[in-house]
Amino acid sequence: MQEKYIDETKQGEAFAIAEKDGNSKKLFLESYGCQMNFSDSEIVASILNEQGYNTTLKVEEADLILLNTCSIREKAEQTVRMRLAQFKKLKKERPNMTVGVLGCMAERLKTKFLEEEQLVDLVVGPDAYRDLPNLLKETEDGRDAINVILSKEETYADINPVRLGGNGVTAFVTITRGCDNMCTFCVVPFTRGRERSRDPHSILEECKNLWENGYKEITLLGQNVDSYLWYGGGPKKDFAKASEMQKATAVNFAQLLDSVAKALPEMRIRFSTSNPQDMSLDVFRMIAKHDNICKYVHLPVQSGSNRMLEAMNRQHTREEYLDLIKKAKEIVPDISFSQDMIIGFCDETEEDHQDTLSLMREVEFDYGYMFSYSERPGTPAHKKMEDNIPADVKQRRLAEVIALQGELSRKRMVGYVGRVHEVLIEGISKKNKNQWKGRNSQNAVCVFDMQEGQKMGDIVNVFVFDNTQGTLLGETVTK
Repeated sequence: MQEKYIDETKQGEAFAIAEKDGNSKKLFLESYGCQMNFSDSEIVASILNEQGYNTTLKVEEADLILLNTCSIREKAEQTVRMRLAQFKKLKKERPNMTVGVLGCMAERLKTKFLEEEQLVDLVVGPDAYRDLPNLLKETEDGRDAINVILSKEETYADINPVRLGGNGVTAFVTITRGCDNMCTFCVVPFTRGRERSRDPHSILEECKNLWENGYKEITLLGQNVDSYLWYGGGPKKDFAKASEMQKATAVNFAQLLDSVAKALPEMRIRFSTSNPQDMSLDVFRMIAKHDNICKYVHLPVQSGSNRMLEAMNRQHTREEYLDLIKKAKEIVPDISFSQDMIIGFCDETEEDHQDTLSLMREVEFDYGYMFSYSERPGTPAHKKMEDNIPADVKQRRLAEVIALQGELSRKRMVGYVGRVHEVLIEGISKKNKNQWKGRNSQNAVCVFDMQEGQKMGDIVNVFVFDNTQGTLLGETVTK
């Protein structure tokens, strides 16, 4: 399943953490793409922190440079290549520097990076981060090091991630890894392997630890969180082989949400990414049951055309998606939704495109992540289908989808005006240093003037008096 991106305008971000006493080596770690990659970078930083590495934001002082890469978008791959070329020049000045590639590009481009283009010393796949200390020893001995083996068991459940950068208020907690959905456009099943879920006890412990360290909001994270199923370990596909006791005591996503919400009643809870075929109405019932579960779901649809959905191997129809949205709104009347949409997929007709626009109008998404299709090597679509929609047609259709989403976003934002919202203070407004920024339960960004006594992490009541297309404008009120 396609992953939700943190910020599609962001091509990479480097992070630093507080230095650990006694560590003498410097790690420059840059992440690209989705939330899972940023979460994985925190795991990598934790592993290497124990191996003598403190992180740095200055690439020129690094002993080790790692790029956590993404293969979902062609643009991200191009950017990584450009960065590696820059580091190759830097390495000539500092020959003892080690450069490595992590994540989704690792398996697919391992030979090119290591042997053909000689851009890196180290290639590590998403399931092999525990092997980093051994691989680094190999590079110290002058050998290229590689481990891109995919695991059916690895969830990094026992590793307490080092929180990189961030605001100290919100954090990601990974609950699943891999994906079993073979969407024809997507590389994730091939780069991240089979879907497996993490022990719920370790998830609860990590959430409690975050609360104790001052965090006020968590996002439960996975390629497909709705498909979470813990029955003692192992791939979800093997659940049918589980014992009767394992099946009877298995924990699904709705039950996990319930447990986390009960254990931490003051912690805000979000989750991403969801898949329509696996989304249970019980999840929406949990949102309605617990005030601390945010009333927002990112629910990728990819197309409004049944013909395109079938070609994409999406396991839902247009009608099933709309019925799910309808029932969700009945259970949680003030819920909001966002979407992923792929425009110009193989053989997409004008009628298919119009179906997408009509679905958007019916759902009225708060916002979305919209892209023209670009084939990814190794996917079923790349192997068996022709990318036959002309670029100018793709761009015209994409522009229409983006314009419609702009209208829908403005309409949704207007609906929040004239009401009081609980907003978590996440930082200072980029445009006005005297204003806070935060999000309401529906994930809408809100800015408002600072008041005496307020601080990061506070949940405050904000009366929204106006809006722009993407931001609510408000003022603090007291009940």
